Amino acid sequence: MDSFENNLKKLEEIVSTLESGKCNLDDALKLYSDGVVLSAECKKQLTDARGKIEQLADYKGS
Repeated sequence: MDSFENNLKKLEEIVSTLESGKCNLDDALKLYSDGVVLSAECKKQLTDARGKIEQLADYKGS
């Protein structure tokens, strides 16, 4: 599993490539699919980080 920062960078590269319009349909579909997976992974990583922060805040608040 890559870090959040690496996943976000890959996702940004995919978006840039798709926005450029310089890839054929098959490549665009593959990139889009990869982007959906990366987006889900980033969301999971952020959710996990938020949970850890909330646990620490609850612990320090006790």
